[in-house]
Amino acid sequence: MTFDELSPADRRLVDKARRHTLTSYAPYSRFRVGAAILLSNGEIVSGSNQENAAYPSGLCAERTAAFYAHATYPDAKFQTIAIAAVGTDGLELPDPIAPCGACRQSLLEYEKLAGGDVRVILAARDRVYILPSVRSTLPLAFVEF
Repeated sequence: MTFDELSPADRRLVDKARRHTLTSYAPYSRFRVGAAILLSNGEIVSGSNQENAAYPSGLCAERTAAFYAHATYPDAKFQTIAIAAVGTDGLELPDPIAPCGACRQSLLEYEKLAGGDVRVILAARDRVYILPSVRSTLPLAFVEF
């Protein structure tokens, strides 16, 4: 779908993810990613990728947001995560990107804690994908439900 076809709540979440690409610290890859998570208490927690010269000691946007969300609101359940990225040319990507394997596994833990599906919105300049759950991004997942 397109951004304009999203619900107002989903557009707000995507906008937060897009804004957080600007807080990324990516001097090595120059690939900036932002993530925003809607929690069951109505809060939206955002994060961005943070690189380090001791590569790969940095952290992806999805895990930055997830860890902060749970540390700050441990009783709130994840409902939806939106992810956006800006390429090395400084422009929003034309096609959505998916979380890396480590982020998928980490997010799956929070989906398990939520006790139900956590929607995933992958946003790009020209299109948006909405996935029904984190689990749908990780076939044959390593988790016990």
